[in-house]
Amino acid sequence: MAFTEQERADLTSRADEIIARYPKPRSALLPLLHLVQAKEGFVSTDGIAFCAEQLGLSEADVTAVVSFYTMYKRGPVGEYHVGVCTNTLCAIMGGDVIHDELRRHLGVEGDEPTPDGKVSLERIECNAGCDYAPVVMVNWEFFDNLTPDSAKELVDGLRAGADIAPSRGAERLVTWREAGMILAGYPDGQASTGQTAGAPTLAGLRIAKENGWERGEKAARRAPDETPARSASEETSSATRERS
Repeated sequence: MAFTEQERADLTSRADEIIARYPKPRSALLPLLHLVQAKEGFVSTDGIAFCAEQLGLSEADVTAVVSFYTMYKRGPVGEYHVGVCTNTLCAIMGGDVIHDELRRHLGVEGDEPTPDGKVSLERIECNAGCDYAPVVMVNWEFFDNLTPDSAKELVDGLRAGADIAPSRGAERLVTWREAGMILAGYPDGQASTGQTAGAPTLAGLRIAKENGWERGEKAARRAPDETPARSASEETSSATRERS
């Protein structure tokens, strides 16, 4: 989509701010792509041309990056883009079933949005939420331990405009374009709100503390007169020195 003069002026001002954060201009390509995606809802041919112009790159260079990273979309997606993790653990725990059920429930095939423009759907790779599998993400925010029924309730609520909060992290769910601005480097102040790590995530740390394994504490608790056992190689080395 072609940018109006005002839109181009706004984008250029933001682009200048982003580029100034990096020692080399081309390092700003990823956030610039999120910037144009926040403006358009996806990365169009005009968005690619804009990024190339700002960074002195060829449009082919920019297109190669856009086509490599799946977070950049080449066509419109929903106001709430739903990603169902179907990587190994989530798939085993029901991710594949959730994805297939949502496809039928929403009546969509690819990334295209529902007719009301509210929701789109895709399979995603692991998002490091395996301790809450199966995990669904909406605009890159976590919705944990879902089932086919709860996933349907989630997308129905999104389409109805319900006030829905992520399971962890941000207290408020942002729209697709708002998420793009955050990824471009303009945070919304929610990074430190909400629960970021729950009991499943912290289980290993809890066990380590209970058993004195944290920061080498178990070794420090050895009795003062307790001499650690020597390994076989140390015993052999000691005997050799004594014979010599």
